[in-house]
Amino acid sequence: MYWKLLSFQIAIQEVNHNRLLLPNITLGYTIHDNYFDPRMTSAVLLELLSAGEANIPNYSCRKSTSTLVVLEGTNSEYSTQISTMLGTYKIPQHPLAVKGWTRCREKEEVEILPQGTIERTLALDTYNIYSAVWNVATSINAAYSSSSKRMMVLHKKRLDAEKLRPWQLHPFLQATQFYNSSTNRVYVDQNGELAADFDLVNWLKFPNRSVVSIKFGSLSRQESLEPKLRINQQAIAWPKWLNEPLPPSRCVESCPPGFMKVAQEGRPICCYDCLPCSEGTISTKEDAEQCTRCPEDQHPNKYRDQCIPKKINFLSYKDDLGIILVSIAMFLAIATGLVLGIFIKFLETPIVKANNRDLSFILLVSLLFSFLISFLFIGQPTRASCLLQQTTFSIIFSVAVSSLLAKTVTVVLAFLATKPGNRVRRWLGKSLANSIILCSSTVQVIICSTWLGVSPPFPSSDKQSQPGEIVLQCNAGCVAMFYVVLGYMGFLAAICFMVAFLARNLPGAFNEAKLITFSMLVFCSVWVSFVPTYLSTKGKYMVAVQIFSILASSAGLLGCIFIPKCYIILLRPHLNTKEHLVIK
Repeated sequence: MYWKLLSFQIAIQEVNHNRLLLPNITLGYTIHDNYFDPRMTSAVLLELLSAGEANIPNYSCRKSTSTLVVLEGTNSEYSTQISTMLGTYKIPQHPLAVKGWTRCREKEEVEILPQGTIERTLALDTYNIYSAVWNVATSINAAYSSSSKRMMVLHKKRLDAEKLRPWQLHPFLQATQFYNSSTNRVYVDQNGELAADFDLVNWLKFPNRSVVSIKFGSLSRQESLEPKLRINQQAIAWPKWLNEPLPPSRCVESCPPGFMKVAQEGRPICCYDCLPCSEGTISTKEDAEQCTRCPEDQHPNKYRDQCIPKKINFLSYKDDLGIILVSIAMFLAIATGLVLGIFIKFLETPIVKANNRDLSFILLVSLLFSFLISFLFIGQPTRASCLLQQTTFSIIFSVAVSSLLAKTVTVVLAFLATKPGNRVRRWLGKSLANSIILCSSTVQVIICSTWLGVSPPFPSSDKQSQPGEIVLQCNAGCVAMFYVVLGYMGFLAAICFMVAFLARNLPGAFNEAKLITFSMLVFCSVWVSFVPTYLSTKGKYMVAVQIFSILASSAGLLGCIFIPKCYIILLRPHLNTKEHLVIK
């Protein structure tokens, strides 16, 4: 207590000896002790508020002293008691020192504290008491100066010092800063308490009861109105139990990215199952409530925690399947060209003449083009390729089938013309065969023109049928027209098959009907199996199925009709005579 009183008296003396502060005014004071007793606190307050010998407030029987402010250094309980009574008379209440001492422990053993720590604590209290006195003195000085100036303007005289009332001091005590005798700027907070600096200290107690303090931060309040907190985390010594892992607060581990939470029925909300995201969805964070769907041009990665671009896919010349189909098409096209060359070279031989040379050449050329149109289906689809694929294929195949139909009809009419008195002979000739080919092909051209005019094929991208891929393909436009084209081609093939089947038992000179019958059987078998196979495949394999059907059916016609003739021409030339052909 002595060092507190000493710092208080030194501050009062400095103020009273300062010529620039409170001139002709001397600060007086009385010191009271409440002994940490509420009754003693009330008694002291009554004595301060009473002017006579008895403690009776509001009654004055002698000249009273002027109590302008009460400086108190008690805890919050007694401060509240003091403020309740002083507030009635509007007497300012100013804290004398920092209230309380925050311990590291519930009961601090002062005797084991280092001497340096005790000295720093006492120095801090001394400074706060000293600054509190200077704060009150500068506030009184400011109040007198303000009142003196106002009275001189109004009444042309100075204000009597004893006329200053306690309530007039409040605005000046609420100032946020002042200067002490060392011209140091001192700040106070909104409660009028000194803005003291604090050190954040860790107390380490060793088994031998020795204690070491480690400073790990500070709270600076005297430099400015805004406090500045500094903490050095590396200097903090944490207790060992804080380094132990925390107990789990959930029933299960977190759901990793790529999974979503599903609550377990009848269990707390922290208990849930982790289900993988469904096809086409992802989750990018832990414990995701739901999975999100990737954009149409992207798909989930292997772990379903990120969307990646889909692979562009179409039947390419670089694919193994594309290379195989191109190789087969080239081989069959070359084979067709060789057969055509053989027929041209042996144009005047009986076997070539007997089978209607013009129709054979038309059929060979149409077969050659049917092999070559396979290249329109391979590669990245474009508008031009999509328009040419189905229309070219259907027209060329109609020409080929109508050529076979013309051959079969010619064979039948030629047999009937050999009978005496039959007038069918006048129908024989190139005009009938050409008319059959022209009329049959014209109908297919009209169908294809209608298709192109109503809803033509166009290139499109299929982003849904194949996971992880964008399939580039030709959209048929009007799917019904595609099947009308196939239906008409099947109609021609069926008529050709029936006519050839009926003419299969004609004499040996006209035995090409048997070959046509077998070739049309192969042709129809391929295209009948094409429809269900085509509908059951997706992506580039649909294109591959159609190419295979084109090659297989064309190869069937080439092999069944022309390979036997080439065999006789090249390997059995002795059978390529008129006498042999007329043998029944």
